[in-house]
Amino acid sequence: MPETNTAQGTTVQKMLFILSKATIENVYAAFIMANGARMEGIEAEIFFTFFGLEAIQKKKLEHLRVATVGNPAMHIPTMLGGLPGVEAFATSMMKKEMEKLDMPPVGEFLEILSDSGCKLWACKLAVEMFHLEKEDMIDEIDGIITVGDFYSRANQENTHLLFI
Repeated sequence: MPETNTAQGTTVQKMLFILSKATIENVYAAFIMANGARMEGIEAEIFFTFFGLEAIQKKKLEHLRVATVGNPAMHIPTMLGGLPGVEAFATSMMKKEMEKLDMPPVGEFLEILSDSGCKLWACKLAVEMFHLEKEDMIDEIDGIITVGDFYSRANQENTHLLFI
């Protein structure tokens, strides 16, 4: 298995990401980190749970939005973030900036991740809670697994788990 040296001299062999929110900023953060890991030869897996499942649902993945209410990074008052049109405007601006950087849309990025060897998992509990079926998900997911199954995938040294 390929290893990447860190500043401390240890090696990173595997990165596991837990994505619980399907806002554009969270989804792209997870995807960019997982893609970066794969580009460095590090194993990568993403576990989509709760609202993060929207990022792998066929009907929802291309309609993700920027979170404008309660998002300290927006630097706008919460009340303003909730006004009609603000979320759509912020989302449109974010997508335009990503296009300038040749960032692929969510669906295409998922294909890139899958093709690179990144494992994509849906949380069994969340799938059941939201009454979803495997057919609701993109074809690239590797399966629907329990939290315990996901944690068992972190049972080797130099595996890092990141909650986004």
